[in-house]
Amino acid sequence: MSIETAAADIREEFSWLDDWEARYAHIIDLGKANPPLSGEEKTEETRVRGCASQVWMVTHVEDGHLIVRAESDAMIVSGLIGLLARLYSGAPLSEIEFFDAKALLDDIGVTGALTAQRSNGLASMLERIRRDAHQALAA
Repeated sequence: MSIETAAADIREEFSWLDDWEARYAHIIDLGKANPPLSGEEKTEETRVRGCASQVWMVTHVEDGHLIVRAESDAMIVSGLIGLLARLYSGAPLSEIEFFDAKALLDDIGVTGALTAQRSNGLASMLERIRRDAHQALAA
């Protein structure tokens, strides 16, 4: 699935949520549905730096598409990870570098209500996805 298709689905889903409380509850639900990583996958190597809470991210490439799996010890961050995984997992590597995820997150009303620490963590997670995709393209 292309990133644009996933983004359109996410925009449609969030368009039904009237206020930040509804979005917040939905993001937490996304986090609850996010599949956990195994204990062996939670290492210093997979930990995302720059997040206030603990975040681990594992990526790999299948047929030119990035697969993203991640987990956090914080409910809202787990939801943000679930949202990013829906957006990027399965996307062609060539699309990842140029997609403006910040604009999408602004459009659906997520970034405006995040604390500075959560915003920095979200930026770190996005940077990690872009870096992993870039490295895979270069290989």
